Amino acid sequence: MTERSPFDLDALVRRTRTGPCFICEMLAGNAAFAHHTIVETNEHIAFLGKYPTQPGYALVCPKAHLEDLTADLDEPAYLRLQTMVHRLSRALRQVFDAERIYVLSLGSQQGNSHLHFHVVPLPRNIPYEQQQYHVLMAEHGVLALPDSEMSEMARTIARAYQDLSV
Repeated sequence: MTERSPFDLDALVRRTRTGPCFICEMLAGNAAFAHHTIVETNEHIAFLGKYPTQPGYALVCPKAHLEDLTADLDEPAYLRLQTMVHRLSRALRQVFDAERIYVLSLGSQQGNSHLHFHVVPLPRNIPYEQQQYHVLMAEHGVLALPDSEMSEMARTIARAYQDLSV
């Protein structure tokens, strides 16, 4: 398993519950909320997570601040969003030779309310007891990847994404 560094999850929870929407701030260009973009369209964006638990840990979301999957998206809009999730999943599988791609929609009205999907490659040969939620949980630490490595990772995933047929 990839080496992880301790992470202050309580501080992150406080920021997400009391601070501005990190996705909207990122899209507005606020440097304090910068992430490494993988792909962006008029409607959606995919980017690397700032506190990854696995290499390639990405998020996909609508650019508009939508909060509820069923109330804020009609079926065609949902399918367009899922098209990006699926294509990104294919790119991540290719780049990281993943055993499986985990896809979760997290957040709530109480914090991280902007609709988003976590798309995470599961490396091969991870023992079963370290898979599932365990491999995703920041409570077990996060990867301390240098900015240069994150930038290169985003570019590599972007190239794989662009090379895939829709």
